Amino acid sequence: MGLVANLQYAWTLFVVPMDSKHHWGQAAIQLAFSLFIVTETWLVPVEGWLVDRFGPRPVVMGGACCVALGWMLDAWAPVLPVLYVAAVISGIGAGCVYGTCVGTALKWFPDRRGLAAGMTAAGFGAGAALTVIPIARMIQHSGYETAFVFFGLLQGVCIMAFALVMVRPKLPAHAARVQRVVATKTDYTTRQMVRAPLFWVMYAMFVCVATGGIIATAQIGPIAKSYGFASMPVTFMSMTLPLLTMTLSINNLCNGFTRPLCGLISDRIGRENTMFMTFLGEGLALLGLRYFGHDPYLFILFSGLVFLFYGDIFSNFPATCADTFGARYAAGNAGTLYTAKGTAALLVPIATLLALHGGWNMVFDFAACIAMMAGVCAKVVLQPMRRRWILQSGAPAKRTERAFVGEPLGSGE
Repeated sequence: MGLVANLQYAWTLFVVPMDSKHHWGQAAIQLAFSLFIVTETWLVPVEGWLVDRFGPRPVVMGGACCVALGWMLDAWAPVLPVLYVAAVISGIGAGCVYGTCVGTALKWFPDRRGLAAGMTAAGFGAGAALTVIPIARMIQHSGYETAFVFFGLLQGVCIMAFALVMVRPKLPAHAARVQRVVATKTDYTTRQMVRAPLFWVMYAMFVCVATGGIIATAQIGPIAKSYGFASMPVTFMSMTLPLLTMTLSINNLCNGFTRPLCGLISDRIGRENTMFMTFLGEGLALLGLRYFGHDPYLFILFSGLVFLFYGDIFSNFPATCADTFGARYAAGNAGTLYTAKGTAALLVPIATLLALHGGWNMVFDFAACIAMMAGVCAKVVLQPMRRRWILQSGAPAKRTERAFVGEPLGSGE
C-alpha cells in the first residue's frame, strides 16, 4: 500500500516540469490524474473479484507490472494520449494493490477488522511521506523522466517481491473464540450484496461523508488563498512553513493517523457508534471552518479535524461490509463499496458552483449537512437494518444484541 501511494500523492510534483517541457497545459495534464483516480476506484470491484477467485498473489503481481509500466510510459509520453493511457495503466496497478490489501486484511483478522483495515489504509495515506522529498530532488537535478523511470521500476520491483509471499487467508483459530463485534455467519456474493437495500444505505452514507473530505482535499488551497493567508509563515514545533504547506502536512498526518485509530475504536464500541461520533465530528469541523476559519491558526485546527474524522470511512466501512456480508467475498464486496469514493468525487464540481454563487460558506454548509445526516443515519437507519439482516442470516441473538450496544464479548462467549 505504501509503495503505490506515490501514484496519487507525488503526482503533483511532476505537473509543472512536464508542462514546461511539452507545453500541454496543466489542465490537460491533470486530466491524466482524474483518469487515474477513476480507474483506481471503479475497477477495484473487478480486482477484488479476482482476489476472491484466484487469491492475492497473482493480482498483486499484475498490479506491480502495471505500476512500473505506467510510470515508465509517463516518462516517455510524447503526446497527451500516451499520458492518458499511462494513467489508466497506473490506476489499474494501484487498484490491484489497494483492493487486494484491504480485502486480504479483512479476511486475515476477522476479530479485528476495523484495526486491520485502518492500518492497511494508513499505508496508502502515509506511504509517500518517505519518498516525496527524494522524488522532488531527483526531478530538480535529473529531470522528471529519470524520476518516473527510477521510482516506477523501484516501486514495481518491491511490490512484486512482496506479492510472492502473499497467500490466501485462513481463519485464525482464536478468531472463532473471540468476536468483539456482530458478524454474519453467511457469505454473500457481490451480486447478492448489491441487491440488498442495506448495501445502498451504506453506499449513500459513504458518499455523504466522503464528499466533505474530498471537497476539503480539492479546495483547501483555493480557500486559504481566498482568505488571504496561504503564504503566511507559520511556526509549529520550531518549524516555519507557509500556512498552506503546514496545513496540508497536518491534514495528511491526521488522515493517516485516524484510520487505525477509528478502526480500533469501532472494534471496541461498535461500527455504528463510531460512525455516529466521527461523522458528526466531521460536520462540526466543517462548520468550524465556516465560522472560525478566517483566523489562520483556527483554519489549521479545523482543517486538521476535518481530516481526522473523515479518515474513518476507510477503515470502518470495509470492516462493516465484511461483518455484514461475510469474509469469503470481502475483497470484491469492499471494493464495490469503495466505488462510493469515486461517486463522491463527482460531487466536487457542485462545490465549485456553490462557491461561485454563495461563497465558501455555502460549500461548508452543504458538506457539513450531509456528513451529519450520515451520522444520524448510522444510528437511526443502518444499525437496526444491520441487526435485522444479521439475525436473519443466523447470527446468535445474544451476541448480536451485546455487540450493537458496544460491549466486548468475553473470551468464554
